[in-house]
Amino acid sequence: MKEPEIIRTQDRKASQRREDSRYIFCRIHVVKHLLRNGFGVFEIVEGQGPVAREGDLVEINYVCRRTNGYFVHSTVDQFSGESAPVILPLDEKQIIEGLKEVLVGMKTGGKRRALIPPYVGYTNENLKPIPEEFGPRRSLLSHVNEPLIFEVQLLKVL
Repeated sequence: MKEPEIIRTQDRKASQRREDSRYIFCRIHVVKHLLRNGFGVFEIVEGQGPVAREGDLVEINYVCRRTNGYFVHSTVDQFSGESAPVILPLDEKQIIEGLKEVLVGMKTGGKRRALIPPYVGYTNENLKPIPEEFGPRRSLLSHVNEPLIFEVQLLKVL
């Protein structure tokens, strides 16, 4: 089995980071997996439960940030710690392709951080996960043309 490519990230100016999305993942992490579309995934916690497969229905918590660290949306309240998990089908016609690739092969209880470039992100407004509330939805959709960092926790495979 071939070893996954390791990319060491570099500290760059914001304009340079936008140009080369492979290196904006995070300045302090080493990428554990390089997915077929060329973006990196950092395994924070490896789960212990069943593995999510394409076509499964999964329950997740996530935090979405811009590459400069600014918060965009989350299912976990940053002050109280309460969560409102979302249930998503692992089908690229219903969720963003990049998130599907991050979740497929992940074990229940696992947590991953991934840089999702715009070409596998929100390519249309109907793809999930998307907030129901107007403000968070508008905030997310205003950043669809830039890479987003998703931190995802797989709670259940349904």
